[in-house]
Amino acid sequence: MPRRGSEVATLSRKVLERNRRMFTKDLLSKLASLINPTPQAPKWKSLDVLDQATAHVKQLEQRVEMLKKRKQQLEGSTDETAGMRGSMSTVFTVTELDSAIEVCLISRSNDKFILTQVLDVLEEEAAPVVAVSYSRVGDKIHYIINSQAVCSRIGIDSSRVHERLKRLTAGP
Repeated sequence: MPRRGSEVATLSRKVLERNRRMFTKDLLSKLASLINPTPQAPKWKSLDVLDQATAHVKQLEQRVEMLKKRKQQLEGSTDETAGMRGSMSTVFTVTELDSAIEVCLISRSNDKFILTQVLDVLEEEAAPVVAVSYSRVGDKIHYIINSQAVCSRIGIDSSRVHERLKRLTAGP
C-alpha cells in the first residue's frame, strides 16, 4: 500500500512541472511575437525562436556600436579627429529624406566658417532652406539645416551637395 505523502509529493511535482512548461511556452510565444509581430507568423520551434532572438540582439548591438561611433565622429571626440583638430575643424553629414535634405554641421566656435556659404550652396542646388537651428556646446556650434526641394519630382542631389560642402569646409 503506497504512502499518502508520496502521492501528494508526486502530484505536486507534476503540477509544478506543468506550470513551468506553460510559463516557458508563454514566454517563448511572447518572444516570437516581438521578433516577428505579424499575426500570420508561422509556428516556430523553441530553438528557432531562441536563434532568431539571439540574431536580432546581435544585430541591435552592432547598430548601437555603429551609432556610438557616428556620435563620436560628429562630436569630434574620436582619436582620429583629436589629432587633426587644426586641419579638420568642421564635421558635417548630409541626410536625404524623400524630397528634403538635412545637413548637420559641427564647427568650432572660433572657426572662420560662415553659415551663409552653406545656405548659398543649398539654395544653388535648388534646395531652399526651410528651417535652421543651432546650439552651442562648449567650444562647438551644432547646426541643423532643413531644406526642401523646389520640385518634389526632381528632388535634390545629395551627393552633389555633400561634395560642394566638403570643398567648402576644406578651406583654401
